[in-house]
Amino acid sequence: MSVSKQQGFSLLEIVIAFSILALSLGILLKIFSGGVNTAMVSEDYTVAVQLAEGLMSRTGTESSLREGEESGVENDKYDWLVTVTPYFFDSANNDVSSKLAELFKVKVIVSWQANRFNTRQLQLTTIKLTKGSQ
Repeated sequence: MSVSKQQGFSLLEIVIAFSILALSLGILLKIFSGGVNTAMVSEDYTVAVQLAEGLMSRTGTESSLREGEESGVENDKYDWLVTVTPYFFDSANNDVSSKLAELFKVKVIVSWQANRFNTRQLQLTTIKLTKGSQ
């Protein structure tokens, strides 16, 4: 008497294989979607930095540097605010009667809506020098 041996996979082995495959694909899709999300956030920050640097370089070059605020919207997404305020040293030897130059603090804030629940913001600050009043 010979006993025939069955060849192939049992139903349990197939269910386990499909479960492992489904779990692996779920993890891979999560990794790739996280990468895409990171790339989109990075692109938004890159645009915001370029906008802020452009606004900062224009301040004091296209018009005279003076105290005040200016705001606007770029590409229907990025709200920006440029604030210019006088900058003073706290020095005992500072003689303000003979000012040959004035310092101004320039602050640029760019904000945008990342999604329905999250607003992102970028701020750059610098000191600019202009000819003083005599």
